This record gives sequence, C-alpha cells and structure tokens, in this order.
Amino acid sequence: MSNRALAIIVAAAAALGLVWWSAFTVSETQLAIKLTFKEIVRADYQPGLHFMTPFWIDSVEKYPKMILTESFNGEQFLTNENKQLDVAFYIKWRISDVTKYRLTTGGQREIAKLRLGDIVRDGIKRAAQRRSLEQFVAAERSELMDDMLTGARTSVQQLGITIVDVRMQRVELPDVVISSVYERMRQDYRALAARYRAEGEEIAQRTRAEAERDRVEILAEATRQAQQLRGEGDALATDIYSKAYTKNPEFYSFYRSLEAYRNALGRENDVMVLAPDSEFFKYLKNSSGK
Repeated sequence: MSNRALAIIVAAAAALGLVWWSAFTVSETQLAIKLTFKEIVRADYQPGLHFMTPFWIDSVEKYPKMILTESFNGEQFLTNENKQLDVAFYIKWRISDVTKYRLTTGGQREIAKLRLGDIVRDGIKRAAQRRSLEQFVAAERSELMDDMLTGARTSVQQLGITIVDVRMQRVELPDVVISSVYERMRQDYRALAARYRAEGEEIAQRTRAEAERDRVEILAEATRQAQQLRGEGDALATDIYSKAYTKNPEFYSFYRSLEAYRNALGRENDVMVLAPDSEFFKYLKNSSGK
C-alpha cells in the first residue's frame, strides 16, 4: 500500500471519528442541553440528530421528558388539635424548564426529589394545621389537594419543575385516637341522617295532607254532581210519570200494579200477609179490562 493510500485511509478514519464524537441524537422522550466548558449554551433541542464540538469542549446532558413519580412514606403531620397523622403520598412531576432544572439541581433526580418533597410536605403541613383530625380524614380529595398545592405549584417553578398531581396513598391515625375519631365521625353522620329523615318525614306528612285534602275535595265534588244528576233524573222520571198518568190514568194504574206484582210476588221464601179485599189485588180479581 502506498503512502498516499494510507494517508487517505487515516484521514477518512479521522473524519469518521470526528463525526462520531460530534454527533448526538435526542429522542421524543428526552430533553437535552449543550454545555461549553460546563456552561449551558443551548437547551432547545428538538428530537433528531444534532452536532457539537468534540474533545471535551462541548458536552450534552439528557433528561427524561416523561412524567416522573416520587413516593414518600411515613411522613408525620399535626392537625390544629395537635394530633399526629402519618401520611404516605406520591408526587407526579415533569421537567418544564431544563435550564432551571440543571442550574438548581445539578441535573440530579435525587436532589430534585428532596426539594420537591420539602415543598409538597410544607403544603400538606399547612393543610393539616387548618383542619381537625376528623376534617382532614373526611375532606373531599379535590378540596384537600387544592389547599395543599396552593403555593407548591408556584414554588417548584424555580426548580424548572411542574407538579402534575399529588395523591395521598395512606393516612394512618395513632392507635390512641382511632376509636374516638371514628366514633365522633359516626355521631356526626348519625346526626346528619336524623336531620335528613326528619326533613323527609316532614315532606311526607305534607304530601299526605295535600293528597287527603285533594281526595276529600274530589269526593265532595263527585257527590255533589251525583246528587245533582240523581235529582235531575228523578225530576225527569216524575215528569214522565205525570204525563203518562194524565194521558191514560187507568192504564198507568194498571202498569204500576204489574210492576208491583213483579217486584213483590214469586220470590222464594217470601211471605206476604194481605187482606183478600186489598186494593193490591184489584187487577187480579177482575180479568176484564176497560
């Protein structure tokens, strides 16, 4: 191999090495910053292939872009009654400003966890001190979270961090107060249930009274209408009878007697005591009509 060919190979290898040491990639799940002599010079890299000055002039640090989770167990807090709570919670967070994150934590997740935990712990402490033991245990999660994170979200911004969520995994009470706490909670809920029952009974009684009043009014109106219709029917019948009697009194008397015979005679076990010459048998004695 000639010296010229060897020189070309060496130059090509050096070029490839230079490219190799100069190139770096950033994935979709990463944030990257470039440092020149340990000073941050760029932090706005998009996913893809990028280049830097090699040989320890430039360096690149990468951090996770996804949401991270940190757990804290056995944290102790005091309520406004000076009663102790043992709380386990976790924090979901992500890096929102990689430059601030690098400057304030040195890019170390453990330091970020410690500082983030202190900030959230202070928020839980304030929320606990504003409440009694029963209020803290029975509080709505959304209300409690809002109270705990009122100042925490602002404080963590100086770390280049955004809090996504904070959740309490467990709240334990000291054994000496568990029974009294739950008994007071039961009493409160019994009182609330009794109030609801009393309100329900009041509504039920009012509804029953209104229904009874409506029933009486409906029955009274129905009775009035029935009596009116019955009176009108009786008046009409009387008028018809009067007209029939006036037109043919003898036939009318005969027809009424037949109606009386039909209603009075021929029933089983009936007994009728009448004088033989009673007017009731007038048409039975005389079979010849007029």
